[in-house]
Amino acid sequence: QVQLVESGGGLVQTGGSLRLSCAASGSIFTLHAMGWHRQAPGKERELVARIYSAGSTNYADSRKGRFTISRDKNTVYLEMNKLKPEDTAVYYCAARPSIGGVEYWGQGTQVTVSA
Repeated sequence: QVQLVESGGGLVQTGGSLRLSCAASGSIFTLHAMGWHRQAPGKERELVARIYSAGSTNYADSRKGRFTISRDKNTVYLEMNKLKPEDTAVYYCAARPSIGGVEYWGQGTQVTVSA
């Protein structure tokens, strides 16, 4: 079992920045992949960014350049800059301990960007 605890969400004005953190516990091994997804009201959950244990990353196209994902062992961060109202969503941390293995989810943290 892996437990994920997110922090860092909140209310910010358009153009502002936020840094989300997600700490994983329960696993003594380096998690294969960690990432962030988000879900806006009335929309499906979507990938924001993912980072692998070797350091490679992938981003949803619309977030490239504004969002940066990084990790330190089993803690993952999401630096979000130049935020827009359409970035408003609940942001979820996800972790996959091994290739093809089960994916674990955090409880989510609200990010609200005011116009």
